[in-house]
Amino acid sequence: MSIKTLDSTIEYFGQCHCQAVQFSFNSELINSALQCNCSICRRKNLIMSLTRIASEHFTILAGKDNLALYLWGDHDVNHYFCKTCGVSPFSDINCEPFGYRINLGCVDSLDLTQLSITHFDGRNEL
Repeated sequence: MSIKTLDSTIEYFGQCHCQAVQFSFNSELINSALQCNCSICRRKNLIMSLTRIASEHFTILAGKDNLALYLWGDHDVNHYFCKTCGVSPFSDINCEPFGYRINLGCVDSLDLTQLSITHFDGRNEL
């Protein structure tokens, strides 16, 4: 479900598979996404928001206590996941902690097959 807001952004709603973690965010219309080939994103086949959602436009509606954190390698990216179902609904970056990348597969109102995908070479990024 998405709702138009007054400032021409859309309020999107998302959740993990078991719906324990629920969130909302405001964004311009989403018609593109990011797919990274790092070892984590590749294994999870994540399709993430192309741009970061500013913290002031992102709200955890339910399940904050049900989130766990996974850090890998340089510990730059906070990979949040649901303790119950294991789904990763969003992440943020420690050096830029003011925004989230959303796992667009957690947003029911989006058809991932209709998004333009930008590929990011996270495997070889320094």
